[in-house]
Amino acid sequence: MTLPAGRLVWIGGLVLLTCYAALWAVVPTGPAWPEVLFALPIVGVIGAIIANTSGTGGGVVFVPVFNALSDHGVMQIDPLRVTAVSMMIQAFGMTMGALRWTDRLLHQPRPLDNEAAVRPRDYWLLAVLVLGLSLPAMLAVQRLAVFDPQMVLLGYKGFSIVLGLALIAATWTINRDLPERGSLAPIDLAVLLMIAVPGGAITALFSVGIGELVAFYLFLRHYPVLLCVGTACVISSVSMIAGSVWHIQQGTLIWEVALLAIPGAVLGGFLARPIAIRLGARRLKTLGGAWILLSACYLLWLNWR
Repeated sequence: MTLPAGRLVWIGGLVLLTCYAALWAVVPTGPAWPEVLFALPIVGVIGAIIANTSGTGGGVVFVPVFNALSDHGVMQIDPLRVTAVSMMIQAFGMTMGALRWTDRLLHQPRPLDNEAAVRPRDYWLLAVLVLGLSLPAMLAVQRLAVFDPQMVLLGYKGFSIVLGLALIAATWTINRDLPERGSLAPIDLAVLLMIAVPGGAITALFSVGIGELVAFYLFLRHYPVLLCVGTACVISSVSMIAGSVWHIQQGTLIWEVALLAIPGAVLGGFLARPIAIRLGARRLKTLGGAWILLSACYLLWLNWR
């Protein structure tokens, strides 16, 4: 039996609210919070809107913001704690976004010209199979890997620049007037499974990776926005929840930062889906590609300074 439209979102929202209240009750916080932290709910809203409209993960906002705050001496936060905080914030924001997109999957309107409906089987098959490979890779890297994260960041952001440019170019050239693909092709599923393991490993280091790669590949292949963004949000949500567990165990979370940003992230996750639908596929792909391109350039600039 299918839930009425919106019911899934409200049930999930109540669960998120309960978890957030529990965190406030049990986690340690410092005696004094820097005044700048009270702007974090706004950062949370912006990050979650960008993440859940494009499927690229809130880390593409949170990682540059926290690196910039550290670089300018506003707050001292090392790369590991940047990843920890970003994961915890996204665990809430991406989950709300995943609930909103999944509710849309269950109650799809009639497709317009050149649009295609999304088959629920494709949606869940893609999410489950990618997570089946990316999640073990992410958890293994968190616990076992020892290598220079700065070099990995350099390579990953260089790849993001190429991917962002390719997405913008394809949107306005080869995919401009083509109808959307109505069903997930086996070759595309195979490619996504090939990138699942490296995507999961990258996610462990930077809290962005697998969701971004899935969304961008599906965008490039001209699948419906619901499949591109919805599956990316589901994959990112599960990944961030699982990844946050290790950081909690290791004590790397700065709870003051996470607790202030989480409400904004949940609000942004709730608002993102109607914004994405209003923007339309072409503008959404263009803005998503532009944001990834600019954020990657900024992080590379920080690395080379």
